[in-house]
This record gives sequence, structure tokens and C-alpha cells, in this order.
Amino acid sequence: MTLKELLSEKKSAILEGWLDRALEVYPEGSRDVFRKNQDSFSNPIGSTIREGIEKLFQEILEPTDVARSRSILDPIIRIRAVENLSPSQAMAFIPLLKKIIKESLGNQIRESIFPQEWMTLNCKIDQLTLQAFDIYMECREKIHQLKIKELKSEMGKVGGEGRPENPFWEGR
Repeated sequence: MTLKELLSEKKSAILEGWLDRALEVYPEGSRDVFRKNQDSFSNPIGSTIREGIEKLFQEILEPTDVARSRSILDPIIRIRAVENLSPSQAMAFIPLLKKIIKESLGNQIRESIFPQEWMTLNCKIDQLTLQAFDIYMECREKIHQLKIKELKSEMGKVGGEGRPENPFWEGR
């Protein structure tokens, strides 16, 4: 049996553990809603994360496609960047997949007959983490640019004497 076959066999347990780890950054009440409600309209955050980790799991089993993995990571990391999570909080769930796989496979991974496949899998997970960091930083940069633009716009509304343009101030 190959590592890919073993991972496919344990897919459900691995995905549930991974979803739990991805949701750890949220308050407990929110975690339950995100975990249980799979409707993309009433639960866009939970739905996006669940869908994303399922696709990412499939991605690590396939030959590497940087553009495809980026398109899968993007919605998850965008959500986490907007929520003002630190980079480590936003991306910790990705490298935690290694631990989840080890826990799910137990002795089968310790008595590994596929060390090369395990190394390749670890490298793919590391690459996803680095890609996620790039996406996170791009999103945070965009957020900061929007804030600066908003501040400049507000500053442009200030009258000549340092007062806001407002009819209340007229003639004073």
C-alpha cells in the first residue's frame, strides 16, 4: 500500500481533525457553528474553510500545481487576513496537517515503508504554508492600502481652517 492510498483511506478522520485545528482560532461558540453548518450562504466562513481544506488535502495527494494550490488557499487566507489574525494564527492549520496525519496513521507511519513519499508530502505541506504566507501578506498590504486611501479621503474633506466641511461650521 502506498502513502497516497493510506491517506485516501483515512481521509475522513484526517479532514475532521484538520477542520478542528483550522477552527481553533475562533471562539468556541463560533467553532461549533462553523463546524456544523455547511451552508455557504448562512455560514460562508465555515463553508469556505471546510471546502478549502478538502481541496487542499486532495492537492497534496496530486502532483504539485502552484497556481491551483494558490487558488484553493486564497479564499481561506483572505478570510483569516481580514479577521486580523496574526500570520502564525492564520496559517498554523497548514503545518499542523503533518501532526494530524501522524496521529491518524499511528504505527503505520512510524513503521513507514514509504519514507520518500512521506518526505515529498512534508515538502508539499511546507510549500502550501509558504504560499499561504505570501497570500496573507498580500491581503494585509491591500487592507493597509485601503485604510490609507480612506484616511486620505477623510483628510481631503477637512476645510481650510482644519474644520470638517459641514454647514454647521459655515459663518463661524
